[in-house]
Amino acid sequence: MRLRLTPRDTTYFDLFAALATHLVTGANLLGQMLGADHATRKAIGKQIADAEHQADEATHTIMRRLNQTFVTPFDRDDIYDLASSLDDCMDFIDEAADLIVLYKVDELPPRVADQVQVLQRAAELTAEAMPRLRSMDKLSEYWIEVNRLENQADKSYRKLLAQMFDELTDPILLMKLKEIVEKLEEAADAFEKVANTVETIALKES
Repeated sequence: MRLRLTPRDTTYFDLFAALATHLVTGANLLGQMLGADHATRKAIGKQIADAEHQADEATHTIMRRLNQTFVTPFDRDDIYDLASSLDDCMDFIDEAADLIVLYKVDELPPRVADQVQVLQRAAELTAEAMPRLRSMDKLSEYWIEVNRLENQADKSYRKLLAQMFDELTDPILLMKLKEIVEKLEEAADAFEKVANTVETIALKES
């Protein structure tokens, strides 16, 4: 770790940790949505939208602080990238949930649950990792596992697309489901981007 001769604003660490907790909330609510009826899905979708608004507020707080702070705990661009990437994760979860509600899909393919489980685990790992930015301790385990999860999500996504094209005869339903699973895949990609940003920060700080 480099010797620092100037004080740092450590509030960022708390803000990143708070932002990551909203991802856990959103991913877990998305899991609850899968087997629910239309009315319940709509109610859960409202809860996810609320979590997304809270994540937006947390992101805006970080950005405002970045504009007001002269000395930051690590590179300003990395702070911006990390906050934006965390917010993207929540945005894609919210968009997927919104599409499930709007499209009124009666039954989602079983493999969608695999996608959501990856998001839930990635969200948990991310929330656990954010407080460790203070010390940069044991973060490599985090980004290695999230990258593994994203590879798992890619395989699940490809298998799911192939299955849908093979089995679905309703083109409208196929388009709806394809858009939903694509949003879930984008969420997995966003979690990997967070992990990659954390890796970049850790390498710079080592």
